[in-house]
Amino acid sequence: MAHFYLAAALSEAGAELTGEEARHAAQVSRLRVGERVVVGDGRGRVAEAEAVSVARDHVELRVLTLHDEPQTVPRIVLVQALAKGGRDEAAIQMATELGVAAVVPWQAARSITRWAGPKVDAGRARWSAIVREAGKQSMRPWAVEVLPLATTADLAALGGTILLLEPTAETRLVDVDLPSDRDVVLVVGPEGGIAPEELDRLTAAGATPVRMGPTVLRTSTAGPAAIVALAVRLGLWR
Repeated sequence: MAHFYLAAALSEAGAELTGEEARHAAQVSRLRVGERVVVGDGRGRVAEAEAVSVARDHVELRVLTLHDEPQTVPRIVLVQALAKGGRDEAAIQMATELGVAAVVPWQAARSITRWAGPKVDAGRARWSAIVREAGKQSMRPWAVEVLPLATTADLAALGGTILLLEPTAETRLVDVDLPSDRDVVLVVGPEGGIAPEELDRLTAAGATPVRMGPTVLRTSTAGPAAIVALAVRLGLWR
């Protein structure tokens, strides 16, 4: 049962794979009738299932066991600034594998990569595909949501405990107070860091600048590293 698939509906009555999921099972994984897989609905429900019929565009599954996984609390949300060279995509892929609940693409002042016009929808669609595949690879019961492209003004309106990863901050990430009933929102800047005016605006809105440690991490590394630290501290990895 090395493969994990997503089904639109999943119950004791069974499940089916359609579209790209069915094509991947039938043509890439070479799923055969009688073989077992793990299938989820992306909303916490997971089943062990057996293939009843396999075709290129439709796979029918018989559910053998079924259970529901609760969403982890608090949720960790990653606000990732757009970055060049695919570093932003690497960050959200690793963040998904490590347990982030949602990602927010951020058009930061110092972002070299820009989403404008058709690139806005295309960029969000690509990020959605990346986190979907990363979620399947790590067999996550809950799918990661990709929220719309955000400006700094949008970030200032976010709820939860907002932490700005800033190497010059006085407060350490491991020392900040973290309420257990609110989302933890991690904000990661682009290659050039978070601009001073952005730091001022977000801090005025209630965000807390925090530093990870003595070294300066790449934009592709900072978010995943912080997620690991938070997951351990909040007891999300049991």
